[in-house]
Amino acid sequence: MSSLQRTDELFFENTGLDRSAVERIVSDALKGGDDGELFLEYNQSEGFVWDDGKLKSASFDTTQGFGLRSVAGDTTGYAHAVNLDEKAIKRAAETVKAVKSGYAGTMAEAPVGTNHHLYDDQNPLMGKSFEEKIKLLQNIDAYIRARDSRIHQVSISLSGVWQAVQIIRANGWRAADIRPLVRLNVSIVTRQGERIEAGGTGGGGRLEYARWFDPAEWQGLADEALRKSLLNLEAVDAPSGEMTVVLGPGWPGVMLHEAIGHGLEGDFNRKKTSAFAGLMGQRVAAPGVTVVDDGTIDKRRGSLTIDDEGTPSQCTTLIEDGILVGFMQDRLNARLMGVKPTGNGRREGFAHQPYPRMTNTIMRSGTHKRDEIISSVKKGLYAVDFGGGQVDITSGKFVFSASEAYEIEDGKIGRPVKGASLVGTGFEALKNITMIGDDSALDGGIGTCGKNGQSVPVGVGQPTMRLENMTVGGRGAG
Repeated sequence: MSSLQRTDELFFENTGLDRSAVERIVSDALKGGDDGELFLEYNQSEGFVWDDGKLKSASFDTTQGFGLRSVAGDTTGYAHAVNLDEKAIKRAAETVKAVKSGYAGTMAEAPVGTNHHLYDDQNPLMGKSFEEKIKLLQNIDAYIRARDSRIHQVSISLSGVWQAVQIIRANGWRAADIRPLVRLNVSIVTRQGERIEAGGTGGGGRLEYARWFDPAEWQGLADEALRKSLLNLEAVDAPSGEMTVVLGPGWPGVMLHEAIGHGLEGDFNRKKTSAFAGLMGQRVAAPGVTVVDDGTIDKRRGSLTIDDEGTPSQCTTLIEDGILVGFMQDRLNARLMGVKPTGNGRREGFAHQPYPRMTNTIMRSGTHKRDEIISSVKKGLYAVDFGGGQVDITSGKFVFSASEAYEIEDGKIGRPVKGASLVGTGFEALKNITMIGDDSALDGGIGTCGKNGQSVPVGVGQPTMRLENMTVGGRGAG
C-alpha cells in the first residue's frame, strides 16, 4: 500500500472527510495567491524514562490535525485546528483568504515527486510490547551497574514517533509521507571520593526499535556512556587562550550546524540578517572545505523522503572547496529569491508554518589521516564531543562547550580536560581550517534543531579537522 493510500485511510476513511470536498476548499482558499497548502498530520509518540533503578515515567500520545497556509508575496496567512472535519477546514480557509485582499498572484508550480523512499513506513511503536520495552531498560540498567563500583546513577530513555502526513495543494495535487523515528539515550553518573562526573551517549534514526534491542547495539551505547563518565573523573581543568584545536569526526559537526548551517538558510539570507548574505560565489572558507545538507541518506534522523511542503529531499551543496555556492530553501524564500526549492521546508507539526531548516548537515572528507593531524600539533586541544552551545546568526559568533576533550602535547594526545569552551565566529573558523581528515562520519542519531520556537530532528557530520587560532575558554593555565 502506498503512502497516499495509507494516509487516505487515516485522514479520510477514518474521519469521514470527503476528499473531493477538501480539495475544492483548498483550491478556493489558495486562488489568487502565490503558494500554499493543506498539511494533514497524524502523530503517535511514546517515551520511557528509567532512573534510579525504576521506571520514572511512561507516556503515549496520539495527535492529529491540519494546518492551512496561503502565501501572497512575502505575507502568509495560516490557520490550524485539531478537528479534522469539513467545517473546521472551511473556517480556516476563510481566515487565510484575508492575506490575499487586493492581491492577484500566480500560483507557483507544484513540486515534482519521486518514487524513492528513504525509510520503511512501519510503526515502530507497535513492533515491541510495553513489557519488552521495560525489560530492555531493566537489562541496560543491570548491565551498567555490574560494570564498575563507582557508578552512582543510571538514566536511560527510550522514545519513538510515527508521523503520517499528507499535503494537498491547489487543483488536487497531493503527496504523502510516513515517518518513523526512534531514539535511545544512556546517561551515567560516577563517583570517586567527593568527585562526581557524568557521561552519556545515544543513538537513533528513522527505523524500528529492533536495532536497539540487539545486545551488541545497546551494550555499545552503555559502554560508551560509562567510558565518558569515568574519563571525566580523571579530567583536569582545560587550558585557556588562543590555540590550535583539532575537532573529532561525527557529532562535533554540531558546531558546523549551529555556527555555519543556520546562516546558510534561505530566509536569513533573503532578509540579509545572515553573516553570509550577499557572499554567493565568494570564498567563505579555506580551500578543501565542502559542506552539504543531505536529506537523502537512508534511515538517518534528519532525512526526509519529502519535506513538509511536498518537495522531494535532496543533497544541496552549500560550500564547495571554500566557495559559497548555495543556500537551503523552502518554497516561499526560493520563489522570492528567484531560485528553486531544495527540499528544506520543515515544520514541527500541523500547528506550525514551514521554514527553511537543515536535514543532515555534513562536511566532506579531506585527504589527511587522523593520526597525521594530531601529530602535526605541538600544543593544543583535541575536542571529541560537544554539549551545548549558542550562536548569533547575524554575526556568526558562537560559544560551544566540549564534553570530551584532551590536551595535545608534542603531537600526542594527553590528559583529558573538562570545562573547555570554544569561542569564535563561523567565518573565522571556516577560514582557519588547515587540515581535513579522510574520516567524515555522521553522528549517532540524536540531533534536534530549534528555530522560531519549533524543534525538528536533524543529523550532523564531519571529518577530523585542524583549526588554527581558536579561542578556548577554560579554568586552567593557557
